[in-house]
Amino acid sequence: MLVQFIVKRLLLSVPMLIGVTLVTFVVSHLIPADPLTAVLPERAANNPDIVAMYRTRWGLDRPLPEQYLLYLRNLLHGDLGESYTTRRPVGTDLRLFFPATVELALAAMLYAVVVGIALGVISAVWSDRLADHLARIIALIGVSVPVFWLGLIALQVFYAQLRILPGPGRLDTRLTAPPFRTGLYTIDSLLAGRLDLFFNALAHLILPGIVLGSYAMGIIARMTRSSLLEVLSLDYIRTARAKGVSERRVVLGHALRNAMIPTVTVVGLTFGSLLAGAVLTETIFAWPGIGRYAVQAATNLDLPAVLGVTLLIAVVYVVVNMITDILYGVLDPRIRVG
Repeated sequence: MLVQFIVKRLLLSVPMLIGVTLVTFVVSHLIPADPLTAVLPERAANNPDIVAMYRTRWGLDRPLPEQYLLYLRNLLHGDLGESYTTRRPVGTDLRLFFPATVELALAAMLYAVVVGIALGVISAVWSDRLADHLARIIALIGVSVPVFWLGLIALQVFYAQLRILPGPGRLDTRLTAPPFRTGLYTIDSLLAGRLDLFFNALAHLILPGIVLGSYAMGIIARMTRSSLLEVLSLDYIRTARAKGVSERRVVLGHALRNAMIPTVTVVGLTFGSLLAGAVLTETIFAWPGIGRYAVQAATNLDLPAVLGVTLLIAVVYVVVNMITDILYGVLDPRIRVG
């Protein structure tokens, strides 16, 4: 049943991904500008022979429908095209930049889930008391404070003033990155047996992870609180209390599991948005991730790179939503995927 569900979702995602490439391709080419003027030096851009050579090389001299069909054909062979800016295959660029964003998003998600669920449980158990008000204020701050402002304040306080956490970048400038295996510095440093790199990379994740995960933390805290309050008012919870079950077991063992179903939905959607929306955080913390790569590609009208990033984010959303649906069945056996 589970395998059939996964295969069905993967097959349904194919037309959706084709639609994403079509919309992105058409919108990108509607921009009234020539990408060659953005990527070629001025002297080369004024030479008709050089311009014609690059148009032929990148297929820009062909009709738009033919360019799109050629892109789809290459896509079926795993070829995302060549970046106008870096002159490398887009697939190579994504493999270089995407792991940094994944590592940052995982750190942000870990912070958001742990702190958000803890605040939600505290807020629901001690509803309308001081702990509830404090938890709701923290959640409200996480949701309402802009990422760019929070990032700048965090750097100024914890890096520039107190000097207790490292600043921008994935490692200190005196250190060399571990050999590339997964692209995740924390894992690659462990595989290389470099604990100093591991702890340094871990420390560099704290500030950007908290900044990026603050909004998700606030949403998860509020969702957990409302769901848990609703579950705690149900008959089976009152029955458990009447039988003398401890309050801790009632909340953590019976109520929280059922209250987590809507929270899992929020976590799944939020994780996808963290991957796609880490642009500001990566810019503030000089994080060499997919967000900065996407901004650079959009600025330089690097159409293959823009298409590659868009397609990658769409695939991530499909996978995350599928994992979310599977988790429904794990949390509540009455829900069956299929």
